[in-house]
Amino acid sequence: MKSKQAKSNILFLPKYPRMGASSRLRTYQYLDLWKEAGFGTMVSPFFNEAYLKQVYSHQKPALWNVLQCYFRRFFVLFSAFRYDFIWVEKELFPFLPAWGERFLRAAGLRLLLDYDDAVFHNYDQSPRPLVRALLSNKIDQAMRAAACVFVGNEYLAERARKAGAQRISFLRTVVDQEKYSWSPRQQEAPVAKAGIVRGAEDDSLPRQKDLPTIGWIGSPSTLKYLSLMSKALADVYQKVPFRFVLVNSETAKYRNLLHLPEGVVEHLVWSEDEEVSQLHRMDIGIMPLPDDPWERGKCAYKLIQYMACGLPVVASPVGMNKELVCHGRNGFLAQSDKDWEESLLQLLENPEIRQAMGKEGKGLIARDYTLTGNFQRIKKELEELEFLIPGDQ
Repeated sequence: MKSKQAKSNILFLPKYPRMGASSRLRTYQYLDLWKEAGFGTMVSPFFNEAYLKQVYSHQKPALWNVLQCYFRRFFVLFSAFRYDFIWVEKELFPFLPAWGERFLRAAGLRLLLDYDDAVFHNYDQSPRPLVRALLSNKIDQAMRAAACVFVGNEYLAERARKAGAQRISFLRTVVDQEKYSWSPRQQEAPVAKAGIVRGAEDDSLPRQKDLPTIGWIGSPSTLKYLSLMSKALADVYQKVPFRFVLVNSETAKYRNLLHLPEGVVEHLVWSEDEEVSQLHRMDIGIMPLPDDPWERGKCAYKLIQYMACGLPVVASPVGMNKELVCHGRNGFLAQSDKDWEESLLQLLENPEIRQAMGKEGKGLIARDYTLTGNFQRIKKELEELEFLIPGDQ
């Protein structure tokens, strides 16, 4: 057992390198805080940037590269005994049984699992019968093997309880308040390094820079959700013209998802350095989602980003969105096309409502969704685990 003065060493095993949103938010953005607090850290992601770039470009990942990722993770586990805690994002080996997690538990090592997505549905709701037959309970077994399971919302916590996890801790996905400072939205065209603008200006349209802006930010895998409100957006535009800012990868295929006139959509290529300034180009942030099992496990990070920038939001009433959005105070929850249309029209036509809701949302994030607050909760959890006997957590 360590003395209270001794600091622990932690092996972080995220799913992706920093380019991957979930890993960046759940692991990498805390590393400086761990270092400042005197903890030793080692980070080894499962997939590499080559894999992510192929996925984001809608290419099939190279088989040899994927196999290398599996081999690398296998050999990293040989060093696990040097660490006081092994922090795993989601699972050790995708689409393999929970042998690794169970081995770490049997070896007396403190395994910490972190979930911000309903990855168990990759298995128990897989379209492949063999995957369902062999791996439906894979994540449940991993959760039972963990000294602590960190979850981003209640849907994930409920699964951990049913799985028999011994210790469950809520860990919301949060933002770094120092990065998300209040600033006025920029009306000028983006500089080259901020992204790429798609769609030429149409002289027949209203002057775009004079219009309020609806915006959406997300990864390539979530772009499809915009189709849920394409009709509502088109109908709103006929009544109140607006600009639309879309922040996504350079290869984003959005033209069949947004039925808006040429020149209305401004496509900015996401980058970590520029995302806050890109968000400040918006007046209203949106987050449409279908009410399906996978989406119920999401942690509403888009909404947290919008609110941190002082933006009012409109979102589908799915999963954690319902917890974050106080309907009529910091935004609106919209289920039907009519709901979306009425909510967006109210915000587009009333800048004072946008400002009041944005201020309300920003206050919520500053109070409950901060990086330093989360870090203190994690640190307290680990300090308590440090003085428990391995195997008796």
